[in-house]
Amino acid sequence: MQYEGSCHCGRIAFDVEGEFLTGMDCNCSICRRRGSILAFVPRSDFHLRTPEENVSTYTFNTHTLQHHFCATCGVAPYAEGKGPDGSPMAAINLRCVPAVDLSELQMTHFDGASR
Repeated sequence: MQYEGSCHCGRIAFDVEGEFLTGMDCNCSICRRRGSILAFVPRSDFHLRTPEENVSTYTFNTHTLQHHFCATCGVAPYAEGKGPDGSPMAAINLRCVPAVDLSELQMTHFDGASR
């Protein structure tokens, strides 16, 4: 399925292809503070609809993931990095995809704080 997502003010908007039946709740220092519910897709299934210059980026620790956020409203709708097999992936914050019913997701918990 094709979904639309965005930050709160709309300066970052995207389309993403996927079946979002599960979400990941991570307890690492950034996800815990943001309250993200994540889903991972191949980078080729993620399409930014707004100019890349609207995206601000934050990295920390191993600098493996590029955590993208809006400098205007502060919302972080996605991150980019590499999947376990080394292929490009996008981590979508499902809280930024209005058509996904969060109450229907099967949640998995990831202990990112211990990594």
